[in-house]
Amino acid sequence: MRRFALILAIWPGVLAASEFRELSGPEILAALTERKLDYGGGVWQTFEGSMLTQYFSGGPSAGRWAVRDNRYCSLWPPSDLWACYDVQQNGQTIRFIDDAGSATDGVFAE
Repeated sequence: MRRFALILAIWPGVLAASEFRELSGPEILAALTERKLDYGGGVWQTFEGSMLTQYFSGGPSAGRWAVRDNRYCSLWPPSDLWACYDVQQNGQTIRFIDDAGSATDGVFAE
């Protein structure tokens, strides 16, 4: 019986550790500003405090980023259209979710 109680005491923490949590606008700013995300396969992105963002996937690309209505938004020239995403976090992993429900995960790089 004692072993069963221990499993129940630990189980909720295990489940919670695997869940993503939606971030608010201020939390998105705090999580991303002056940070770098690694998307794997040599692809990464930085988020500067000046609201510039650098994306590298075989070559560099520069854009702007902002937080609007509790969403991460980015603008990549030559386009003048902002694309916005919901942002979730699970530990060191950030997940961007577009309006169609597609998700992209990045892990904080040191």
